Amino acid sequence: ISAMLQLPLVVTAQVDLVLVLVSLLALWTRLSRLSYPNAVVFDEVYYGQFVSLYMKRVFFIDDSGPPLGHMILALGAYLGGFDGNFVWNRIGAEYPSSVSVWSLRVLPALCGALCVPLVYLLTLELRFSHLSALGAAVLLLLENSLIVQSRFMLLESVLIFLVLLAFFSYLRFHNAPTSSWFRYVWLLLSGISCAAAVGVKYMGLFSYLLLLGVAFLHTWNLIGDQSLNVCVQCVCRVVCLLVVPVLLYVFWFYLHLSLLNRSGPHDQLMSSAFQASLQGGLSRITQGQPLEVAYGSQVTLRSSASQPIPCWLHSHKANYPVRYENGRGSSHQQQVTCYPFKDVNNWWIIKHPGHDGGHMVDTPPRPVRHGDVIQLVHGMTSRFLNSHDVAAPMSPHAQEVSGYVDFNVSMPAQNLWKVDISNREAESEVWKTILSEVRLVHVNTSAVLKLSGVSLPDWGFRQLEVVAEKLFKAHGSSLGWNVEEHRYGTSQEPKEREAELHSPTHIDVDRKISFWAKFLELQWKMLAVKQEESEHKYSSAPLEWITMETNIAYWLHATTNAQIHLIGNPVSWGVANLSLLAYQLLAAVYMLRRRRGFKDLPDAVWDQFVCLGCVCVGGWVVNFVPFLLMEKTLFLYHYLPALCYLYLLSPALLEHTHTHLLSSSVTHRCALCVCVSAVLLSVFVSYRTFCPLTYGSPELSANQLRGLRWRDTWDILYRRR
Repeated sequence: ISAMLQLPLVVTAQVDLVLVLVSLLALWTRLSRLSYPNAVVFDEVYYGQFVSLYMKRVFFIDDSGPPLGHMILALGAYLGGFDGNFVWNRIGAEYPSSVSVWSLRVLPALCGALCVPLVYLLTLELRFSHLSALGAAVLLLLENSLIVQSRFMLLESVLIFLVLLAFFSYLRFHNAPTSSWFRYVWLLLSGISCAAAVGVKYMGLFSYLLLLGVAFLHTWNLIGDQSLNVCVQCVCRVVCLLVVPVLLYVFWFYLHLSLLNRSGPHDQLMSSAFQASLQGGLSRITQGQPLEVAYGSQVTLRSSASQPIPCWLHSHKANYPVRYENGRGSSHQQQVTCYPFKDVNNWWIIKHPGHDGGHMVDTPPRPVRHGDVIQLVHGMTSRFLNSHDVAAPMSPHAQEVSGYVDFNVSMPAQNLWKVDISNREAESEVWKTILSEVRLVHVNTSAVLKLSGVSLPDWGFRQLEVVAEKLFKAHGSSLGWNVEEHRYGTSQEPKEREAELHSPTHIDVDRKISFWAKFLELQWKMLAVKQEESEHKYSSAPLEWITMETNIAYWLHATTNAQIHLIGNPVSWGVANLSLLAYQLLAAVYMLRRRRGFKDLPDAVWDQFVCLGCVCVGGWVVNFVPFLLMEKTLFLYHYLPALCYLYLLSPALLEHTHTHLLSSSVTHRCALCVCVSAVLLSVFVSYRTFCPLTYGSPELSANQLRGLRWRDTWDILYRRR
C-alpha cells in the first residue's frame, strides 16, 4: 500500500480567472440590494398571485405559459417561508416584514447572473477566442434591461438561462471527442434544459426547434462517417432531444396537478369531472351523488361549449315574445336558455316517455343507456323540453327550443330526445354523472340540442340562446352536455319536488379522473382559452423594440423621484443591431462569391461562420419574428431573449472581421481595436448613466431625470419640487 500511495497527493486544476471574475461581477450586479425596493414591482403583481396559490395548493390555470416557471418562483417563496397570505392587488404595495422579499426574487436573479458566464462558455464552444467570449460576457453584464428583468420575481431571466444552457450543452456534446461517452451527459443536459425552457414559457419552444434543426444537420453529416455506429448516434440523439423533453414536459404538469389539489377561482374553466377531482368547490356539491343517471333522476346539464364561463340548461316562467323585433314570429312557448349561474331553475327531471308519472326513481333504479329515448321535464315549472320547426330567436337557421305550452293550436308537442353518449366505450353504456359527454338528438327532426353562444335581448334577460341544429351543420364542440349535479328523485308532487331540489344529496359514490385526462384537458384549455387582452400604457409593437422606442416604468417611489425603468443600454443595443445587419450583408457577399467559385474562407472557417449564423442570427429570428404574428399585448421585455443572441454574435463577428477580413492590413486592425475599445468604454459609461433607473437609487432630481430621456418616446416620471 505504501508503494502505491506516494505522498504528497497533488491535485492540479486549471481555473479560468476571467470566467471567475465575470461570474462574480454578474452575481454582484444582479444580487446586490435585491430586497430593494420593498414593494411590488410591475409584473410581480401578476406572478405573485400564482405563487400565493401554490402556497395554498389552490388550482389555477394561466394561459400565458406552462407551470414550471411559476413553480420555480414558488420554490423561492417556499424556501423563504412565504405562506401565501399577501394580497397582490396593486403595483407599489409594500411587502410586510413577514414576507422575505429576497427569497421571492433570488432564483430569477441567480439565473440572470449565470447567463453571463454561460455566454462566455458558449462563445468558446462556437470556437471563438477567449477575448470574444469576454466581450460577449461584458455586453450581457452591462445590459441594464437584463439586470432589471433579473432582479425581480419575473421569468425572462429564467427562460434565457435555460435556452443558453441548452445550446451550450449541445455544442459541448458536439465538440467533444466521439470516443468519450461522457459527452452524452451534455446531450442529456441539453434535452433537460430544452424541456425546462418550454416548461417556463412557450416562447422557449422556438429555441428548442432551432436546436433540433442544428442537431438534425449535424446528425445528417454524421451519416456519411463509416467509422461511427450511426444507429447508436441517432438513437441517443432522439432519446435525449425528443423523448426526454416530452416526458419532462408532461412531468411538469404532473407536479403542477399534484401540488394544486384544492378548488380555486379558475375551476369554472374546467370540466365538471376535473372540478370534482379537486378538494372543495364542486366536489363538495357533487360528493356522494349517484353515478348512474336513471329514469326519475333530477339533474343539471352543463354545456361543454360554455367557455370560458360555464352555463347550464335553464328555463323560467317567461315566454318567447309573439313577434321579434325583425317581425318574425315565435311559438310563444316557455323560454329555454343557458344560464351562467347556479340556480334552482337549472334542474331537469329525466322521464321515461312510456310512464305517465315517471318523476321518481324506481326501486331498483332503471339506468338510462346510450340510444335510449327520454323526455326532459323542467323541475320547477314541469314544462317538457321541446323543439319544432320554428326558427330560433337569434339563430334563424336553427330550430327554437322551448318548454312546451299547449295553446290548443296546431303545434303538437315534440318532446322526445335520444341520448347519444359521444365518449362511450360500449353501445349499451350507462349515462354517468360528470363522466359522460352526451348529445341530445331531437327524435322528430334529428336536430341536436346545442348552445349557440348568442346572448338573448332584454326579454330573455341577456341569457345565452339554446337551439336545436341539424347534426351536419352543427360544430362538434358545441353539442355536448354533461350531468354535473344529480340526485334520485323521490317525490311525485310538484311542491314536494321543489323542496327536494333544494336539499343536498346523500349517496356516497367514489369518482376519479385520471392524470392523463386532466393533463390533456388542462393543456387544451391553456392553448385554446385565451383571456381578453386589454391595451396597456406600456405595451409596444415588436418593430419598436429594435430601436428601443419604448420603455416600461416598473416602480416609482410614493413620495420621491426614486424609480426603476426597463430601459436597455443604448450603446449595446446599437452594437447588437449593427452586428445583425453586418452579418447578413457579409453572409450575402460570401454566398454570392462562393456561388461564383470564389472561396474567400477555408472550409473550417466557413463552417464556423455558418454555425455562428445558425445559432445567433437564427436565435434572434425565432425569438423575434413570431411576435410579429401575435395578436396579444406585448412589452419590451419580450425582446430580451432575442437580444441575448445578438450580444453573442457581436464579439464573434468582430473577431471574424479582425482575423479574416483585415489580416493583410496592420493599420486597419489597429483602427478596429481602437474603435472596439471606444465602444466598450461607451457601453460602460452608458451603463453607469442609467444605473439610477436600473437599481432605483440614488434618487435623481427632476433635471437629472429629464437628462436621461434620450428619446422623446420614453416615459420617465418625475416630481417637481
